Amino acid sequence: MNPRYIMPLLAMMIFAISACGIEQTTSAITDTPEVTLVPTVTQTSPPPTPTPFPMVVIINGQGITLEEYEAELNRYLTVHGSSTGEVVLDAETIVLEDLISQTLLMQGADENGFDLSKDDLETRFEDLILEAGGEAEFNQWLELSGYDQESLKLSLERSIMAAWMRDQILAGVQKNSPHVNLRQIFFLDGGQADQVLRELESGRDFATTAAEIDPLTGGELGWVPRNFLLHKEIEEAAFALLPGEISQVIETSVGYHIIQVVAIEDERRFSPAARLIWQELALRDWVDLRREASNIEMINVE
Repeated sequence: MNPRYIMPLLAMMIFAISACGIEQTTSAITDTPEVTLVPTVTQTSPPPTPTPFPMVVIINGQGITLEEYEAELNRYLTVHGSSTGEVVLDAETIVLEDLISQTLLMQGADENGFDLSKDDLETRFEDLILEAGGEAEFNQWLELSGYDQESLKLSLERSIMAAWMRDQILAGVQKNSPHVNLRQIFFLDGGQADQVLRELESGRDFATTAAEIDPLTGGELGWVPRNFLLHKEIEEAAFALLPGEISQVIETSVGYHIIQVVAIEDERRFSPAARLIWQELALRDWVDLRREASNIEMINVE
């Protein structure tokens, strides 16, 4: 297997910084009646202060090094086209925000009791070697990707912990919610929308009118839960109507809409597409709330 095509990891490395203690020894001084010894004062230098790795951001006391950020940025640019001369917009922001989100999720996993043992981490690491096709191919991929084995293990640990926390958030998303069954008549011209609304209010049939204006779909939007529609103006109107009622003309950025509520269900199971959207919203909201409650210090970021 070509090492360039191993599934990329979403997380990066965390450098563990530790200062080595310096063992100091003292010589025993023995006084004798015959000889008075003059104590020798030995000038000892203080233990050297470790040179800190420059950081790009510190999240609740946990730092992401500048080297780590730049390495991940290079990997991102390689995957997303800079190697072929394409311009990647906002790459720096995307990479930094992803690292922050990954770290917040990892910290959440730790606080919620997720324990990734060294044996489990080593097993995952060995799986990557097998997936690469062997030790030689794996080491080649490490070099191409800017990793060494230690930094990859740290990155893998972060990725696993963040994924566990993500799964807990997504699993907590409810499977049912209130839904409305909608029809819509869409217009590009506001004057036409006002005219049709007057006709509908005078008794013109909504379904027939919708089918005449949009023969392809008949204006059927189907069952819609909250937070699914692109335009919030339509959603707010939909959940304020009773079955059979029609809205006023709703103006959005794309045109003018009149909607009718066909039916309402207080508890209806999400469609796969709607549930995916709700899960994405839940994950984004969790990260946003976590970020607001965290101490995040940007360093070396313009």
